[in-house]
Amino acid sequence: MRKKPGRLRRFLSLNQHRKRWGARRHATAEHDLAELKATMIDAGDPVQTRGSAKSIDLHLQNLRTEFSGQSALLLYHAELIVLIRRDHNLAETYQKFRTLWMAEGDFLREKLNIRWLVSATDTFATHDSDMAVRAVAMMTSAVVNTVKMYESERYLTDTLDTTMTPTHVEDVQHRLIPLFEGMSCFTVGTDDTLRNMVWRMEPFMALDPVGPIFQEIWARLQINDTAFARFKAQHKRDKTSWWDEA
Repeated sequence: MRKKPGRLRRFLSLNQHRKRWGARRHATAEHDLAELKATMIDAGDPVQTRGSAKSIDLHLQNLRTEFSGQSALLLYHAELIVLIRRDHNLAETYQKFRTLWMAEGDFLREKLNIRWLVSATDTFATHDSDMAVRAVAMMTSAVVNTVKMYESERYLTDTLDTTMTPTHVEDVQHRLIPLFEGMSCFTVGTDDTLRNMVWRMEPFMALDPVGPIFQEIWARLQINDTAFARFKAQHKRDKTSWWDEA
């Protein structure tokens, strides 16, 4: 695996400097969070960005279109992440990002989609001074990226139909089905693996500001089209359920 570039290599990279050109224009001193929260972005039909343009001006313009019809506070959150990833006044910009989450965490968790919630946890995992915060943030990103990988595999292998084979469902009730390295198949309908995992995760979900993000994402993974939701639909034993009813 290729090693992550060090600070010196990034400093000498023309591409990195090119990505930061113009950042100062977008990094104003203070923002009125209440005003941003109440302001709606009007930039036509929203279009989700894919990747990032080298020009920070173009990238932020594309983000404005992505957040069209939504609160300007969500765009401000995305802009801070962009500035942090481009190493613009890193300590100061990260402090603004953290302050935003401490002040408006409830709103951000409610309004941001999983993509941007994970962008937030990636940012906490990379830059926070508290290793406990970084650990919970990394845990969150790892869970979501695992879901992203296997759901991508479903599309790429044309296996979107996840209807369970009844004979296989019955089979796992009565015998161990090996997977790899001592791992065995989940016993659909009764297994306590996920309930026990959630019990272990709960203390981490209480750690501000990232724990509640983890909790929000976990709840959404139970209702979107994921393996968690599909196994939830087949679960029959109440005492081993792993989700909270809405």
